[in-house]
Amino acid sequence: MTKQRTSVHAEASLHRKLVLFAVQLEGYLAHFPNCHKYTLTQGIRQAYLDVYNLTTEAQKRYHKKTTLTQLDVRHEQLRMLVHLANELGLFDYSGGRRDAAAPGTHRFVVLLRMVDELGRMIGGWVKAEIQGPPTPDAVGA
Repeated sequence: MTKQRTSVHAEASLHRKLVLFAVQLEGYLAHFPNCHKYTLTQGIRQAYLDVYNLTTEAQKRYHKKTTLTQLDVRHEQLRMLVHLANELGLFDYSGGRRDAAAPGTHRFVVLLRMVDELGRMIGGWVKAEIQGPPTPDAVGA
């Protein structure tokens, strides 16, 4: 039995995780105050869409290294935007108003875990691409 360095199933799993992240993200961004509607929330949405589009692009390209590098960088930018929103206390809002009864720590942690999981999957893809295809000796072992 031969081993594949990246399988179609792994890439489909990454896309599925991205879709689940988008659903969660949109639910939380909807609660941000209106003053951030066209700035930070739009930046986070654009960063997410760039990650999603670069993932699709990397799957279709024959030479993936440049696209995967762009994907890795854009993913890190998405992570930093989520951190910035937390530092500004924007996850503490519910319906556009600060909710003192329910701090947004849980929302931030949920998104951060999802972003970290996406980062691990992207990092594994980058590592597999850098290592190149397996040698015939390694496959038979």
